[in-house]
Amino acid sequence: MARRKGLTFYQKKKKISAALMREIWSYIFLITATILVAFVLVFSVGMKTSVIGVSMEPALYNGQEILVNRFVYKLLSPKAGDVVVFLPGGNQNSHYYVKRIAAEPGDTVVIREGLLYVNGVPYTKSELDKIADPGILENELTLEKDEYFVIGDNINNSEDSRSGNIGPVKADSIIGKVWFHMAAAGSGMGFIDR
Repeated sequence: MARRKGLTFYQKKKKISAALMREIWSYIFLITATILVAFVLVFSVGMKTSVIGVSMEPALYNGQEILVNRFVYKLLSPKAGDVVVFLPGGNQNSHYYVKRIAAEPGDTVVIREGLLYVNGVPYTKSELDKIADPGILENELTLEKDEYFVIGDNINNSEDSRSGNIGPVKADSIIGKVWFHMAAAGSGMGFIDR
């Protein structure tokens, strides 16, 4: 009787070569170095703070953490539409305010019939809600060369440049531009849009 010959399978033991280990360690080193450099850049150029109050809803919520780029305004000037962090009057003992720039130096602002006008044109964000309290903008105001007019997106629940104790914000009181927000309840994280 003939013996059946069948297939036999041999498992080769795989050896990890020294070259493969060097490559793996080089990838681990590069990834670690990249993460470290990213953290150093974010925390040396940037700043983390929290939103206080509901004045920037729905874009930003009370207690939401944000990252602020402190370097960008050393190169560029703030622009209308930017969401900025500032200390009112440069008061170091105050909390950081987070508002949107509505008007730039040289612009004329006024509130009439519940609408904010910048250089005679209605400001688009204020068309959604009629402004109940014009504050100091009952009369037309022309911004100085280093002043910005800031408002909250939730315009009727915002203490902003309309308030006498804040008024137009000086350029040197602006800490930086909000560029990223952390997750809030029911929302994700992402970049701030204009």
